[in-house]
Amino acid sequence: MSEPRWDVLMTGATLATFASDAPFGLVRDGALAIRDGCIAWVGARSELPESPGALAREVIDLDGRLVTPALIDCHTHLVFGGNRAHEFDLRLNGASYAQIAQAGGGIVSTVAATRAADEEQLLAAATARAKALLADGVTTLEIKSGYGLTLDDERKMLRVARRVGATLGVTVRTTFLGLHALPPEYRDRRDAYVDAVCDAWLPALASEGLVDAVDAFCEGIGFTPAETQRLFERARALGLPVKLHAEQLSDQGGAALVARYGGLSADHLEYLDATGVAAMAAAGTVAVLLPGAFYALRETRLPPIDALRAAGVPMAVATDCNPGTSPLLSLRLAVGMACTLFRLTPEEALRGVTVHAARALGLSDRGTLAVGQRADLAVWNVSDPAELCYWIGGALLRQSYVAGRALH
Repeated sequence: MSEPRWDVLMTGATLATFASDAPFGLVRDGALAIRDGCIAWVGARSELPESPGALAREVIDLDGRLVTPALIDCHTHLVFGGNRAHEFDLRLNGASYAQIAQAGGGIVSTVAATRAADEEQLLAAATARAKALLADGVTTLEIKSGYGLTLDDERKMLRVARRVGATLGVTVRTTFLGLHALPPEYRDRRDAYVDAVCDAWLPALASEGLVDAVDAFCEGIGFTPAETQRLFERARALGLPVKLHAEQLSDQGGAALVARYGGLSADHLEYLDATGVAAMAAAGTVAVLLPGAFYALRETRLPPIDALRAAGVPMAVATDCNPGTSPLLSLRLAVGMACTLFRLTPEEALRGVTVHAARALGLSDRGTLAVGQRADLAVWNVSDPAELCYWIGGALLRQSYVAGRALH
């Protein structure tokens, strides 16, 4: 007898492939085959060339269950010490994000807690948070630094991020966010801090293989466009892609700036203007929408969704999981928020955590169910893709797969 051509064949599935322009790229009563960790065949079950048992070593009948690409959380700050629940209380009592930051809270308070934690403590806490995301179908996530703000502490964060991926058997993309906040010891030496980040820290961390991309917080309470541009120049010289926290609290022209450098993404974007939209569209820069921060900060100004949609800018959705402004541990809840708060359609929101999220991380081997793609899959105990946005909470995931292997 000849060897079966496939390792695994899933049949009787509702496939949301996102690989065509049809709604959700949907295939009813579909089949999907895996070989050597990649998708080897996808289509209607009726089109299989032989009987399932003759085609694969293992056949799984999904009885109509939904299969999507595994979800991708393309913007998180998952590694940090402590939490900022007290700031949540302050905001509910009327303090603004800027007021809290100016009073010594905000990012710098997390910096102190992160510096005080050792690597094992950070790993344990970050792994627990990552497990919550994985329970919602995530198998690829980005983790930023930016709460260490010394070379050694930024290195510690990035090492922990790498270890989270190795511990859990998922993909973690690391982003260096040295220009996140001005640390207290540099309060009167701003230029010296930017010098250190650009000229010493980034080259050192990149040489150690700890950096997949470079980010900055370009904002009135963060760093100026000129300072951000200097960082981007250094990243370009090192061959590293860039992305940016842009237009969250004010319009600094950050989206147009990151687009000028061919940036992977511009994230937040509540104050994005028409110039920024046009620049992103021309550069192919992804708009990463972060409804968790919008919700937690009780913002009222929406990102310009209609303008982004009209310009054809790809829109991703992410949790922005962080201790201060988006303590969100469910990407599926972020998808629902993107629908209810930002008025994305379910299809737009789900493409935002698959196809477009992959693009926001510079990954072309996942995000759709198509032949040749890595077999990172999520099998759900629902039969309609819109249910992933419709249900608020609850355990809907049946099983996720990483490169064709069930993730436990």
